[in-house]
Amino acid sequence: MTAIDTAPVARGLHRTLWALQILLGLFFIVASAGPKLFGEATAVQTFEDMGAGAWFRYFIGLVELAGGIGLLVPRLAGLAAVGLALLMVGAAITQAFILDGGALVLTPVVLFVFFAFIAWGRRASIARSSRTAC
Repeated sequence: MTAIDTAPVARGLHRTLWALQILLGLFFIVASAGPKLFGEATAVQTFEDMGAGAWFRYFIGLVELAGGIGLLVPRLAGLAAVGLALLMVGAAITQAFILDGGALVLTPVVLFVFFAFIAWGRRASIARSSRTAC
């Protein structure tokens, strides 16, 4: 066992992580994945502006839905945060170079920071998951 596996998360940090996980999880389920999966006009237009097909919009919507749900499941929260952080890297690059989003690139950057913080706080559960997967 390593120190990472056995170190308990302080109560305040644990509560902060859960608050972030719940807020971001619900946001990604309702406000981010929902419009993509249900074909909201702005979401459709954004993916058309990117030159991506509807399949890609559905794919990203499903990834966001899975990540949002994963943030709400204790065992999956760390891995979901890692996945969503990686998704935000792609979103920031897309916003900056394909959509020419200007200041809008800050949204995925800020979300990346939150997801990285959650992943760091849940690193023990990520380590446990990686040990059981091997």
